[in-house]
Amino acid sequence: MSEKFIPLSETFWVSPQITPEEAAVAADKGVTLIVNNRPDGEAPGQPKSDAIAAAAEKAGISYIHIPVDGRGVTPGHISALKEALEANKGGKALGFCRTGTRSTILRAYVEASEGRAPEEIIAEAAKAGYDISGHAPALKALGGAA
Repeated sequence: MSEKFIPLSETFWVSPQITPEEAAVAADKGVTLIVNNRPDGEAPGQPKSDAIAAAAEKAGISYIHIPVDGRGVTPGHISALKEALEANKGGKALGFCRTGTRSTILRAYVEASEGRAPEEIIAEAAKAGYDISGHAPALKALGGAA
């Protein structure tokens, strides 16, 4: 993957904001789903979701917009990503936001809700350069402590 695309696992990468042109790069690297976790209009000059969706479609990649704002991750966000990943089962997904942190956190919540140990999730994120240790209580509450 591009150095901008940071692997959390073999099937899920995260990235800071991508451009519409980078959808083709993602496709060339085997990505089959792009997950946009950035609300439109969050920053001046940011590409709109529709532009990235159109580029993803042109590149043959599925696309979903699950905007996570400053209020944080909700159960609806978790369900939406879980459904998108299930529909993309066996494929590679690329989640992005401004820095990749929200995408990492949302995926962590999905993993925890499926019973994965919070310690594993936090270590995986740290290896990719994301400190999500402050989310340990929420990850445990989602069922990852089993």
